[in-house]
Amino acid sequence: MVFSSNIFLFAFLPLFLACYYLTPWRAKSTLILVFSYAFYAWWRPDFLGLLVGVTVVSYGFALAIGATADETRRHYFLTAGVTVNLLALGYFKYANFGIESFNVALASAGMAPVEFAHVLLPIGLSFYIFHAISYLIDIYRREAPPARNLIDFAAFIALFPHLVAGPVLRYHLLAEQFRSRTHSLDRFSRGCVVFMVGFCKKVLIADTVAPLADAAFSAPLPTLADAWLGAVAYTIQLFFDFSGYTDMAIGLALMIGFVFPENFNDPYVSRSITEFWKRWHMSLSNWLREYLYVSLGGNRKGLIRTYFNLFLTMLLGGLWHGANWTFVLWGAWHGGILVLERYWEQRFGKPLLPGWLRVVKTMLLVMVGWVLFRATDISGAIRMFKGMSGFNGIPFSAPVEWQITPDRIGMLILGIGLVYAMPWLRRTQGSYARYLLVPLFLWAVATLSSQSFTPFLYFQF
Repeated sequence: MVFSSNIFLFAFLPLFLACYYLTPWRAKSTLILVFSYAFYAWWRPDFLGLLVGVTVVSYGFALAIGATADETRRHYFLTAGVTVNLLALGYFKYANFGIESFNVALASAGMAPVEFAHVLLPIGLSFYIFHAISYLIDIYRREAPPARNLIDFAAFIALFPHLVAGPVLRYHLLAEQFRSRTHSLDRFSRGCVVFMVGFCKKVLIADTVAPLADAAFSAPLPTLADAWLGAVAYTIQLFFDFSGYTDMAIGLALMIGFVFPENFNDPYVSRSITEFWKRWHMSLSNWLREYLYVSLGGNRKGLIRTYFNLFLTMLLGGLWHGANWTFVLWGAWHGGILVLERYWEQRFGKPLLPGWLRVVKTMLLVMVGWVLFRATDISGAIRMFKGMSGFNGIPFSAPVEWQITPDRIGMLILGIGLVYAMPWLRRTQGSYARYLLVPLFLWAVATLSSQSFTPFLYFQF
């Protein structure tokens, strides 16, 4: 089940909210868990068993960590718990990738490939595995006590607003809210507003410009116009799709008293890739910094090791997004730029370009990365880069041109405008735009009802 669907809007959500506010406090976590499991099982009931298994195993290891004072044993339980979670992630997410890559190597050596059954990736696996790992590490570091009972912990892992596509939540930041949180009309109404904003982002902008990106990336020989239109369209689609989902998740959480951290802070106005990663998918950036970069040594082991840790963190962050060499290259692209920016800052101190040119430079670097992120394989990315360089001609090709319609171009322009107007709208507290929210939301609901379903992009990760 997804947020941008009629079954969620008109059946699941009203029923859940009615039951939630009629349920006494002591049973609210149980109710959240039941509805969250129903939400997850709507897609594939059989994969609910994996979610339950990860939850129970992680809960057991956390109890073992919390029950012993011996540091060696505590570290052993932590290592075992994290390893079990990573093995589950590795099998379901990377088994196909590993065997396919191995078969390519065998084929190049003239040997027969290994036969294997394709492994289906459970939706949201990467996110709830990260949540389970953060829980184990937080208990080990004594940043939070173990969950008071299995129901509370299971509800944290399965909480449906963030279950399948984030934001990535660290347990110690949410643990207290399971013990006590505020329910008020003000918080509920703010949640409704945030949800509606995210819904409009997804349905009206991201889904409308999606065909432009799809046409360009599937073109056999994209021209200069094709490739750049596709790159820009995907840049806008991805931002409004994922930030829209995050807004909906934050809004839904507010409706039941939870406060989630923000996940985006105007990332496309960044003046460097370093700043971009402080503004884009901030919950993941914080998770990678806290649990991977710092664990590798951070900047505490010398300059060369700092560069290595930065690069490796981004490389693994890229691989976390998907089992494909394009994601590895995307992570390496960002990791390499972060290293160069760190070196330049330490060596020279000041940037060469003025502020607005640094924004343009950063956006170009981000868009090159998004081509790698979106392409189905390396050859597809190379095909797009050739198109962006003008190797296949300049005008729009026929397969792309017929997808260009006034509504799609209009929404693309609107999306670009909103990207750079959002800081101003936020400063003015949306004093003008808020009056348009309800009619825009009704328009988005009508649009959703009249078109085919478009999944959230981050569901694949």
